[in-house]
Amino acid sequence: MENSKIGLVLSGGGTRGLAHAGVLKFLKEKNIEPDILSCCSAGSIVGSLYAFGKSPEEILDFFKSIYFFNWKHFTFNQPGLVSSAIFTTYLNPIFQEMTLGDLQKDVRIVATELITGNQKVFEKNYKVVDAIIASSCIPGISTPYFINDEMYSDGGVLNNFPADIIHNECENIIGVYVTPPQDVEINDLKSIRSVTTRAYELLSHRTEIYKFAFCDWFITSKKLSKYGIFERNPQRLDEIFEIGYNEAKRSFIENEEEFTLMFLRKQ
Repeated sequence: MENSKIGLVLSGGGTRGLAHAGVLKFLKEKNIEPDILSCCSAGSIVGSLYAFGKSPEEILDFFKSIYFFNWKHFTFNQPGLVSSAIFTTYLNPIFQEMTLGDLQKDVRIVATELITGNQKVFEKNYKVVDAIIASSCIPGISTPYFINDEMYSDGGVLNNFPADIIHNECENIIGVYVTPPQDVEINDLKSIRSVTTRAYELLSHRTEIYKFAFCDWFITSKKLSKYGIFERNPQRLDEIFEIGYNEAKRSFIENEEEFTLMFLRKQ
């Protein structure tokens, strides 16, 4: 089908989102080009940079350049430890006043509007920087982001894996999910924090599982659960990138004949 579209879904997950860039490296090697990207939080950063024209390696360098917890970024008497406005320091030099419609790909970005409790899907006429920041404000960590009178927080609150917003428009979908629940033992759950974290992790994962079925090629790795959402060490960031690349490669090889027919039909 010559006019059929390939969708790419990129979940949230903090610095674990670098696995998305690793996947994009493998897709590039295979000449697989998505037409529509549906992104959340860290996925919105990677997806927008990719749609701007940045290479996977340049996206890796971008993540290495971010120092989120600089003391200058901390807030006082605000609903968050760090000001969401700091994202503009890193994003404005690249995107400036660009809208999502100005990007080289069709990009959709989800965020949570806190007052109404509704999901917001940014597309076309919205500024790229606004959409990324609105989608990436982790509750309790960064302050909510205002666009006009609307108050936005992380898209992952309501939809960490937004395959549902594009599945009716795509012939085939590739999904990349970078927040798999960690394998734990009884002895791992001995503190209030560990039990609370585990409960939240399972709740979040359960709300996303049904959307995995929208994907013809679903990419994830349990190895990612060993990494935090605010990794800073360059070596660990490289490792996350490589996990994404290797998992995409492994799963493609396992289904090479089927995926070649699905995703290389345009070539």
